[in-house]
Amino acid sequence: MEKVFNPNIATFEDGERRVELASKKAEFQVSSKVITSQDKEAIRVVNLLGVDNVPPGFKKWQLPFVMKPSQLFISVANPDVSVPEHSHDEGNGIRFIISGSIYYNGKELKAGDWMFIPKGSKYTFKVGPFGASFCYCYECCCGGKELGVNWIIDPAPFQANKNQYGEV
Repeated sequence: MEKVFNPNIATFEDGERRVELASKKAEFQVSSKVITSQDKEAIRVVNLLGVDNVPPGFKKWQLPFVMKPSQLFISVANPDVSVPEHSHDEGNGIRFIISGSIYYNGKELKAGDWMFIPKGSKYTFKVGPFGASFCYCYECCCGGKELGVNWIIDPAPFQANKNQYGEV
């Protein structure tokens, strides 16, 4: 019998327990260092967090940390710019690379990669040669206090990267 997709089968607390159990089994600990999707210890624990409660044609993994409450941001960066060393002192954060790439700690993080930034952890990165688009989720407000920045969202940077033949 085929499983029926039910996105309400588990509570938020169930998800927290899954992360705790998988982290313990994989001997993985969220500490004060930045963790990326390319780190061996992160891959080991994420492989334990596969989710089978998905619609047909999907695969899903839970990431090995919990963030609550949080705020979401999207940003676009020009090619080859650098972010100065800084920290987010009010809470943890995660950055998902939507398109382009960044270089962090000798690794190129590309579309689909992520990096978890613990509260207070100092870090820096450089944007790749084609620029980058990101989605951020922070347990702090990484924005300004005032309204009024007159930037218009251009959906083009958020489209999938295509090769010279127009293929994704």
